[in-house]
Amino acid sequence: MPRDPGASPHSLAPARHSRSVLPTLIAGVFLGVLAVGTLAWLMLSQSSGRTLLSHMWSAATGRTLTIDVSQPTVVDRIQRLQRLETVVYTMDKLVTGAKENAVLPDFLAGDRLLMMVHGDVVAGIDFSNLKSGDVEVEGKRIHLHLPTAQVFATRLDSAKTRVYSRQTGLLVPTDPNLETQVRQEAERELQEAALADGILRTAQQNAASTISSLLQGLGFEKIDCD
Repeated sequence: MPRDPGASPHSLAPARHSRSVLPTLIAGVFLGVLAVGTLAWLMLSQSSGRTLLSHMWSAATGRTLTIDVSQPTVVDRIQRLQRLETVVYTMDKLVTGAKENAVLPDFLAGDRLLMMVHGDVVAGIDFSNLKSGDVEVEGKRIHLHLPTAQVFATRLDSAKTRVYSRQTGLLVPTDPNLETQVRQEAERELQEAALADGILRTAQQNAASTISSLLQGLGFEKIDCD
């Protein structure tokens, strides 16, 4: 067909340009939908997403997890715990202290103090005493001989300890050392009560449980503590 002499040579260009843009536009819409869907999936499964990304990153960097469970390493890990406090025994107690005269009655020469004390006894295991021979490692099995539990501290809470009553004779001054002596006696009785209630046995059991959890985290499957 002869071309219209009046037609411009560029009149057909817009049609060709529209046909070339259409595939690009479709591809862009598809990629956008895919990106939004992927983002939504990651948001709905954050934990799984983080795990997947972690595996992908590890694979890309070539890193692998290695835990040293050799005997010297295990001994060092446990020794770092040092003084492991595993039980605290708490008690409130009335303690009496008195000074008397062998001849004169108390209302003349006596000095009596009644104190309400609140204190704690702390017990645990000192793992700095752990020796290499106390740990035996065989593959995923470990046998551990724990050091003996001991009392770390016996202490009175000054904020909760107070003199309940004080009676001093008419002929004698108040003894300034009596309160200190009563506090010392209270600490002694508190520790004795804790020992009688089995604080060391409980401390040993709690230490074994704590160490077992630590060793499981290191990858051991069979753990014997005594």
